[in-house]
Amino acid sequence: MKIVDIRATTVAVPLEAPLRHSNGAHWGRFIRTIVEVEADNGLVGLGEMGGGGESAEAAFRALVPYLKDHDPFQLETLRFKIANPTASLYNNRTQLLAAVEFACIDLMGQQLGVPACDLLGGRVRDAVPFASYLFFRYPSERHAEIRTPGQLVEHARALKRRHGFTVHKLKGGVFPPDYELECYRALADAFPGDRLRYDPNAVLSLAEGLRFGRAIEGLDNDYLEDPVWGLEGLRAVREQVRVPLATNTVVVNFEQLASNVLRRAADVVLLDTTFWGGIRPCVKAAGVCETFQLGVAVHSSGELGIQLATMLHLGAVLPNLTYAADAHYHQLRDDVIQGGRLAYADGAIPVPTGPGLGVRLDPDRVARYAELYRELGGYPYDRDPGRPGWYAQVPNERFADPAVSAES
Repeated sequence: MKIVDIRATTVAVPLEAPLRHSNGAHWGRFIRTIVEVEADNGLVGLGEMGGGGESAEAAFRALVPYLKDHDPFQLETLRFKIANPTASLYNNRTQLLAAVEFACIDLMGQQLGVPACDLLGGRVRDAVPFASYLFFRYPSERHAEIRTPGQLVEHARALKRRHGFTVHKLKGGVFPPDYELECYRALADAFPGDRLRYDPNAVLSLAEGLRFGRAIEGLDNDYLEDPVWGLEGLRAVREQVRVPLATNTVVVNFEQLASNVLRRAADVVLLDTTFWGGIRPCVKAAGVCETFQLGVAVHSSGELGIQLATMLHLGAVLPNLTYAADAHYHQLRDDVIQGGRLAYADGAIPVPTGPGLGVRLDPDRVARYAELYRELGGYPYDRDPGRPGWYAQVPNERFADPAVSAES
């Protein structure tokens, strides 16, 4: 089996409402690049990457000369063809590599008639549990804003009824820390027995991170995720707070993982199949974490169904996955795969059982959302549509005013 072509299509898939985060917002849609790797036997493997547009599509087209006639089973040589570590000092192709690796694993599974998880060591679970992943959000034509503790709790309660979540993650860093602490405590009061996690995307100062961490020590926390920036900042918090710390920002490659093993800053490593350059690097990293008693979880970077499938196959094969995975997925209105969005059951999503990644594209949906992208274009992830002229700093000093309603 040889690669003969690579095609990339940018899509815009609507969200239920615009989602606010510490750096800005998702402006009511996710922009993703769908990658199709065609082999000489007629099979097509699927990949996905965040962001898109002409530059992303051109970047994938530029890989065709690198990969024409490459055997998809040769994943180690694929890594060096695309992301040689010294060449990547000038042209970092980690996320391009991830999307192509997804597609090659999909091709391998289709060729052999087995699901991707069987190529990664075999499943140890048939479904992967997920956290609710709660955002403060702006209103849309269908959904009210989420700004107050009461609104947040009601939203979490609705998600729990619909999907069965028993773990709740609050994406913070939007409002002042004391206000978000009030919101976090409201979740704890509303869902006794459920687990909690908080992620302000590293925008708190060290003093704020310490104060927040100490204030939640008595709650049912999974972990405190990236309260401050950097390995040294996390170490300073970890030394003084009795809550496990997690990161998806500063342990995203093996050199950083080695540093975290030698001088521990994070207790839990959130593995992202895109950030790490594919599913296989995440499996390797999980093995290192198992050896050194670091926890692992599965990170979400705003997935559609293709990347979600990679997260599910990753979660299926990790014996040391003791935390629920993150996913923005329930925030989407639709998907580009056949049958639309994959369904939750009791807070989990079953691992696909079909060959390869186990999902296939719906051509009508792809065409519809490619047209929506051409109509709306992209958006600046690190800007907030409700706060013109604002931009985030680390640590941040200019938080949104929780008294200001977007609906007023």
